[in-house]
Amino acid sequence: MKVRSTQKEFLDNDNIPFADIIVNMHELNLVNTWLGGHAITCNGISILQKKRPQSTNLHIAEIGCGGGDNLMAIQRFLDRRNVKYTLTGIDIKKECIDYAMQKATGPVFWICCDYRDVVWPIEKPDIIFTSLFCHHFTNDELVAQLKWLKQNSNLGFFINDLHRHPLAYYSISFITRIFSKSYLVKNDAPLSVKRGFTASEWHQLMQMAGIINYSLKWKWAFRHLICTTNE
Repeated sequence: MKVRSTQKEFLDNDNIPFADIIVNMHELNLVNTWLGGHAITCNGISILQKKRPQSTNLHIAEIGCGGGDNLMAIQRFLDRRNVKYTLTGIDIKKECIDYAMQKATGPVFWICCDYRDVVWPIEKPDIIFTSLFCHHFTNDELVAQLKWLKQNSNLGFFINDLHRHPLAYYSISFITRIFSKSYLVKNDAPLSVKRGFTASEWHQLMQMAGIINYSLKWKWAFRHLICTTNE
């Protein structure tokens, strides 16, 4: 656990049946709901939203949006607070975008492409975020991604991702072995922790990307919330 794993997850392969991916996304949404992942994402929105008057429309985009569960959680969060918003979900898998579009309501744009090739349908987003996305990339790829996030957001961006820690690894291994019905989750959830980050690694990555204005907070259960501001 001292060094990030470079082993690819099953979900990184292109030949996974989409029916299996749906089960994976459903269980991931349950994890985000019950272990606080969605709450951390909404916390990131709250931090960056302070930079924008509540009376104006807030454009929020997610890269690697999957089935759109994070955006739906944000939608419920902002609706309760009477915040005007537009959401954009970006994912490279067409099946994920089609699935998200079937569930979505409200002002949401869906874009199927590599995030690096995106053409914004409206103005550049105020906030871009990722959730359990960054650990899929190498350090060099991630430095380039951090620079892209900064360049493509008006207010800033935030990252919600895993803290690499032995307790997190063994805990999720036990939980998924007992409760999961998805072979993807059973394999990828523990491996995701091994591909996660320590706080010192995040500081190094931010330095390599030339990003100064950011905060890093540890969140339960074994997550980091990194918020940047474009100041």
